[in-house]
Amino acid sequence: MTRNEIILGVFAFVLVVFSLVVALVVPRRDPSFPGKNLRLFVVVAVLLVAGMLTAVEVFGGEHEVREGEGKATETLEATTGATETGQTETGAPEGDPAAGRQVFTSAGCTSCHTLSAAGSTAQTGPNLDEVLQGKDAVFVRESIVNPDAEVAEGFSQELMPENYGEQLSDEQLANLVAFLVESTSG
Repeated sequence: MTRNEIILGVFAFVLVVFSLVVALVVPRRDPSFPGKNLRLFVVVAVLLVAGMLTAVEVFGGEHEVREGEGKATETLEATTGATETGQTETGAPEGDPAAGRQVFTSAGCTSCHTLSAAGSTAQTGPNLDEVLQGKDAVFVRESIVNPDAEVAEGFSQELMPENYGEQLSDEQLANLVAFLVESTSG
């Protein structure tokens, strides 16, 4: 169970308990409920419902993304034998390195990174010729998709856009990973 699921559960529990108490317990003790306190009752009820809706919007988004990723991953595995790690069952990168070079250029990677295979010499981000030397597709993919992770040693977390991998399609990401692995494996 994730932290977000726990938070959603707490919000739901509070709303359900409030509803049950207001509907079943309070009217037995005070038949004129809410009476003079109608405005307070309405404000509290609206705030609880709004809080629950906000919690679903804020904390429920991660769960929806995970479900979608799972379906995409299952489809990818079924059609190509590839996994979400960016490798096929044989351990080779799943994408097309030639197409990955185009992604590297068009996505703006050349404006921050040095990579001799792409002819880029930018100094804002880390030198990929050095940082990715001998790294596998799993490491490369994780460095793009989750640049805040500790796995990306040497990467400037302040400079790398947050979750840059979301800006790329699955195919573009696979191609980019294949290009980077091939370019830095020598």
